[in-house]
Amino acid sequence: MNKRDHVLNGVLLAVGVAVILGVAPSVGVGADERTLPTASLDALATVGLLVAEFFLPVVLGALVPDVDTAFGRHRKSLHNALVVAVFVAYPVVFDNLHFVWLGVVSHLVLDLAGSARGIALLYPLTSEETDLPGGVSTSSRYATPLTVVITLAELGLVAVVHYYLVPLDTSGHAVRQATTQLATLL
Repeated sequence: MNKRDHVLNGVLLAVGVAVILGVAPSVGVGADERTLPTASLDALATVGLLVAEFFLPVVLGALVPDVDTAFGRHRKSLHNALVVAVFVAYPVVFDNLHFVWLGVVSHLVLDLAGSARGIALLYPLTSEETDLPGGVSTSSRYATPLTVVITLAELGLVAVVHYYLVPLDTSGHAVRQATTQLATLL
């Protein structure tokens, strides 16, 4: 995917996740503990605040992997599982850069599933690039529609996780609680 498509993905992802987390239907895990906003203005205000919270980190995260075009080897240096691990761990360890990981992961999913070239997911262990069937070249007229389809699939996955598996917590409370529990076990 090209830069424009990665920005589009980041914007759609930030807004979509804000809507998913901001409007809590009365279904799924913890549904009895959730409350729907009482008026549409409350719902809009909640979603608006969440968009503001997610927008910059997710869009920046969606662009971070392509920094490797300026150094290193593109689709290798910053397009791998190690980079994902660093961005997922960073907010847990330092309580900073929340939600940047979401954009980074989404970028890699786009390049893995939407690009004919793929990425070197296991770099630096191997430089072999992997892709999924169905990818297109970045200059294809299908690149942007494929970006939208992949982003909608990602949002569907977030919704399933949030509504049916584990309610996602934007305050960081759940992550801190899990980290504390893990520390007591060690």
